[in-house]
Amino acid sequence: MSGTGTFVPKRGLINTRTPQRGIDHGDITDSHNFSISLLPGELQRMLDNSQLNASGLLSSSFHGGAIADTASICERSLIDHPQMDGFKEKANMLFPQFLEILQARTNDSEVFDTIQDLIHTCSAVLDDCLKDVHKRTDNIKNSKAEWLDLECKTWKLLYALYKDRILLQSNDPGMDCDIPSLGGSEKEIIAQLYNCNSTLREYQLIIDWLEACYEKKMTGPQVGHTTDRTVAWENTLFQLKKQQQIAFGSGAEIVKSLDPDAPNREKKPLHALDEEDNMRLSRCIFEEIRQGRIDEAMSLCKYCGQTWRAAILEGWRLHEDPNYENYGNAREKQPIEGNPRRDIWKKCAWMMANSKKFDEYTRAIAGAFCGHLESLKALFSNSWEDLLWAYLKVQVDIRVESEIRANCMKTYHAMPEEYWNSKMSLEQIFDELLVHNDAALRDFAQSKIGIIQKFLILDNIPELLQQIRRWIEDDKLLDNKDSVVSSHMLRFLTHIVLFMRQIGRVDKEEIADRIIAAYVESLIPMKDAQLVAFYTAALPGKTQVTLYSKFLETIKETNCRQSALEEAMGAGLDIENITRYTVETIRQKEPTDMDLQQMQDEPLQHGDISKFDEYKIKSLEWLTFLPSQRGELLWQGNAMIRCFLAENKLECVRAVYDIIPQDSLSHIVNIYGSKDNFPCREDCSIKEYLGYKVYLAAIDSFNEWSRLYHNRPKEPQLVNAGANFTERMASEHKEQVYRAELNRWNVSLEEQAKLCRDSLFNVLLFPEKGWLIDPDTPKDPADISPLIWENRQIQLDKIRSICIPEITLLLHKVLHLSEDYQGCVKLADEIASENRELYKVYTKHKLAELLSKLAESSLELLNKKLDPWGFPVTV
Repeated sequence: MSGTGTFVPKRGLINTRTPQRGIDHGDITDSHNFSISLLPGELQRMLDNSQLNASGLLSSSFHGGAIADTASICERSLIDHPQMDGFKEKANMLFPQFLEILQARTNDSEVFDTIQDLIHTCSAVLDDCLKDVHKRTDNIKNSKAEWLDLECKTWKLLYALYKDRILLQSNDPGMDCDIPSLGGSEKEIIAQLYNCNSTLREYQLIIDWLEACYEKKMTGPQVGHTTDRTVAWENTLFQLKKQQQIAFGSGAEIVKSLDPDAPNREKKPLHALDEEDNMRLSRCIFEEIRQGRIDEAMSLCKYCGQTWRAAILEGWRLHEDPNYENYGNAREKQPIEGNPRRDIWKKCAWMMANSKKFDEYTRAIAGAFCGHLESLKALFSNSWEDLLWAYLKVQVDIRVESEIRANCMKTYHAMPEEYWNSKMSLEQIFDELLVHNDAALRDFAQSKIGIIQKFLILDNIPELLQQIRRWIEDDKLLDNKDSVVSSHMLRFLTHIVLFMRQIGRVDKEEIADRIIAAYVESLIPMKDAQLVAFYTAALPGKTQVTLYSKFLETIKETNCRQSALEEAMGAGLDIENITRYTVETIRQKEPTDMDLQQMQDEPLQHGDISKFDEYKIKSLEWLTFLPSQRGELLWQGNAMIRCFLAENKLECVRAVYDIIPQDSLSHIVNIYGSKDNFPCREDCSIKEYLGYKVYLAAIDSFNEWSRLYHNRPKEPQLVNAGANFTERMASEHKEQVYRAELNRWNVSLEEQAKLCRDSLFNVLLFPEKGWLIDPDTPKDPADISPLIWENRQIQLDKIRSICIPEITLLLHKVLHLSEDYQGCVKLADEIASENRELYKVYTKHKLAELLSKLAESSLELLNKKLDPWGFPVTV
């Protein structure tokens, strides 16, 4: 069966060879010419990668390779090091940059363009950071950007795998059912196999990714550092040709022939320098093969004069003779591609990889092309990526060989049984990596990045999400200093979740929501409203309210609060519910041990407000930005006032009253049209709010009267009888001034006493049923739970029992000191009236106190020859 198109892997088994530039081997007949002469362009071509690796500035699209101490890198962020401030600032730019990318790509069809943008962003930040590292060359340069490098690699893996899974596999769901046709060439059969077999195609994609991620290990000099263009084994050749001219030859006996098989056939070594060069060349060839750069490896062989090694590297290519298909139309013979005796070459390569006569790099070079796993494993002992590459190379080789032998009309030489026994599934490969003998490799396999890459390769997204959830839950149990899930890791994980959600691979939305919520919580300390609002909008409604409310609790400045609400509105969040929940949460908070300790350490002066109370009061500002929330503002403000009155914090009550805009009632009227249309809650809130307004006016009026009363002008001292004329005149003047001030004081005190008396009576004689008594409305409003409504009624009753006796005593004091004793006695009538039933708020103790005060006023009336109620006594 055929798919939508032939899949050609980047560095797969069906690549064709590109022509290589011929290399001039030069002339070494001059026995005195031992110099190394390379043209500048040639030196640049041969050493470019080595120089970049030495400086840490790799030109590859990935910056990967072996990871030292991977657990420490993957389990926590290292950007908090004191020397990393510049890097931290650049890395933190990833947060807004990721947001901009997601905002710019809103169409589901652009999902892979989004991933590409994320990759480019990470790569740009990584390159910028590595440039600074190269300039400073500090002692932490090898680890501080490692997490970003690993993240960039993982994004590229995700892009490659899921683009194939979503675009190719989904568009042609029956592609795996095609049966390859018999009798085709090796290249045609494998091309069709790659096109039809998604598993093999994914194996090749992972191999391509691992090759792109490879980072050379600087284990020694490169070929270009020590070797000029030359013939092979030049030192051995020189010694064999010039034996009579050499004063001091090699200490050991060397080969007598220079054919490629001479060292093995004669069982004699090359010249020591050539042995060293040979080992270096083998290592460099294998590094090129590990990067998928086979043509470059062949060029390196030719550069060193070992053209037979370049020819050996040609033997793996699949055979195809185009003349069989085009023999009728072709006017000239087409060149044959690949190796028609590939099976013989492969068996020889297997024998070479299995032989102990060759060095480990030569064996691994052969093993990479013939599926010899042990030779590759012997070389890769501490790198997860390298070992995974080795396993997958073998798996692809076995599956390709099986397909060729099953479908080609040709007899092939049998491969050893060990070759076929190396076939494994991905699950088996990862299980072996997990229990590998090397600790560093095991650590990476168990690290977060290793686990993420594993589940992405296995396409086991449900288990990946479960694992991420466990990381987050475990992180919650640790202190911030011991946190193993950094904000950058959460950013990375969250965007993976968002991608999986967009392509429909999330089966349990609650787990995805938990991961995104953890990321939002990590963004809150940054105080970036745009970031928090955007990612909060990806959560369910209830979670949106709680999380964004948690963010709003951290904002203190008015302009920042305005901006936070604008961002929330732009993200489509429910602002009214969020602000209501925020105010309720803050209002119901209890002081922490730190708050209590601060109150003890810094005692408040009279009239001061504690920082904790001020924080509560200022939270009401969240309800002032939208006119539609003025009803909620009154409801929350009244609830806060009730608490402050119960705690006798009058300054806090005034602060709450001041923060409520004066036009709140008019806004409510404009919303509902008239008082008759007020909902129950708004109707009750307005009356309660007006009740507190009257109460504050009464207290302020009493305080002003008390201030005046206790600031009576002081009477001047009289002069002695023997004072002179000047002293007597001055004394008389002072007396006149005193009497004038006393008259003004009496007038002001009398006027203030009247105002105070009226203000205090306004509380006692509040309209309708009385002060803090709700109007005639349904007992349980529809939008308020019965429990909340019942608690409110209990609080109102408690406030009435505290404040009304207090107001009554203040009013009695004003009347008594104003010598209005009859008015004092008449207070008893108001308290005992059945109209407002004020007597019900009194306890026996407070009622006894009031009666005692009234008795004092009655006694004053009796002293004035009046009856106890202030009426003239009739005989």
